[in-house]
Amino acid sequence: MTDIGSRRGNLALCGLMIAAALAGCSGESATNASTATESSGDFDFAGNTPLGEVIPPAERESAPTFTGELLDGTAFESAELAGEITVLNFWGSWCAPCRVETPEFQAVYADVADSGVEFLGVDVKDNRQMAQAFVESVGAEYPSLFDPRGEVAMAFRGFPANVVPSTILIDPAGQVAAVYVAVVPEDDLRRAIDRLLAEETPR
Repeated sequence: MTDIGSRRGNLALCGLMIAAALAGCSGESATNASTATESSGDFDFAGNTPLGEVIPPAERESAPTFTGELLDGTAFESAELAGEITVLNFWGSWCAPCRVETPEFQAVYADVADSGVEFLGVDVKDNRQMAQAFVESVGAEYPSLFDPRGEVAMAFRGFPANVVPSTILIDPAGQVAAVYVAVVPEDDLRRAIDRLLAEETPR
């Protein structure tokens, strides 16, 4: 009886050690995955920007770099946005407000795409098939990253990644010019972009 109890105890101990090891591997894997989107960017979330407004140039911080995969499977690097005003919009096919906001973003995109303004969606916590169907249904023509684990948002330190939709504007110098943690109406987005277009482009 004693031997049986001892063996059972040893088996239970081995089981706990194996579980701990597996948990350690899982944690390390997640850390490595998120590290791929981290950078030396200076941005540290300190609060929302009022809708339609932008952060004064002297108060802006550098945006982090990030990489990922577009919904169509194409590899993407944030370096491709260098020198452009960028509208970075976090959305999900499961997000009801996104169904209203995205067509309005598309309308703005169609008007400013030739003015040095890039739009990039970031699809979070989603299924690729449902995300692609969403894009088609709302008529969004600008590209979107497929980011089911929200790693791009994590690269922006302190940014509340769970708030969807939300939008970050990045100026041509690669600095965060606005952070909107809410639905952004079309008129407010246009006003903010016009403010950035009116600024002298850094050389």
